[in-house]
Amino acid sequence: MLKLQVESLKGANIAHGFLGRAGGVSKGIYASLNCGTGSNDAPGDVAENRKRAIASLAEDRRAALMTCYQIHSANTLTVCEPWNAGENPKADAMVTDRPGILLGILTADCAPVLLADKQAGVIGAAHAGWKGALVGIIESVVAAMIGLGARREDISAAIGPCIGQAAYEVGPEFEERFRNHAADYSRFFSPSVRSDYWQFGLEDFVAARLKQAGVGAITPLLACTYSRESDFFSYRRATHRSEPDYGRQLSAIALLV
Repeated sequence: MLKLQVESLKGANIAHGFLGRAGGVSKGIYASLNCGTGSNDAPGDVAENRKRAIASLAEDRRAALMTCYQIHSANTLTVCEPWNAGENPKADAMVTDRPGILLGILTADCAPVLLADKQAGVIGAAHAGWKGALVGIIESVVAAMIGLGARREDISAAIGPCIGQAAYEVGPEFEERFRNHAADYSRFFSPSVRSDYWQFGLEDFVAARLKQAGVGAITPLLACTYSRESDFFSYRRATHRSEPDYGRQLSAIALLV
């Protein structure tokens, strides 16, 4: 099972990891560690995959996995206790200061962001696609962590596997939307081989928003979901192949009991 970690998030009482697609029981286009309950994969397989993911991430210590119904928003939840299965609230980030809660983000090209202030004992997790990042999900999750006692400069953040700029071609209306939002956002685009098309740097954009939010340490993993087919699911790759659906990988962080 692939589990990517960063030094800045490691701690005696913190478990975290960006998981890949290997190590599960799902078959076909979902092979094999598909943790997305929103996919059309067999529910029993997804449940077993999530069980395996929890064991890997929490390192056999007690933790309840919480994932949201992600809607590409700036909504952040403060999680005080686990919610019931199937009652996932609509949001794109979560924070907590309670041990035993595994904050999970599901992605297949969007950027998962895990955050921690180890001194304050406050953690966060965010789903940052282009839309969520543009409307403020990064600023929202940082503000929610500060509300629980974190200090902006003591927060460490890691940007997990997401689509790389070389694989993320967008049209002129996409680039114009960003440029109209802020003129200097043009720096996140490079010309594509096709006339009037652009390559968008999602990971760089998320990192810039983290820096703007005053986060103390930022670590991009530089892991492209589109190009690393054996390691990660990719919505865009599945779309290019006209596949009917796609799996989701899990990234998560917890304060351990």
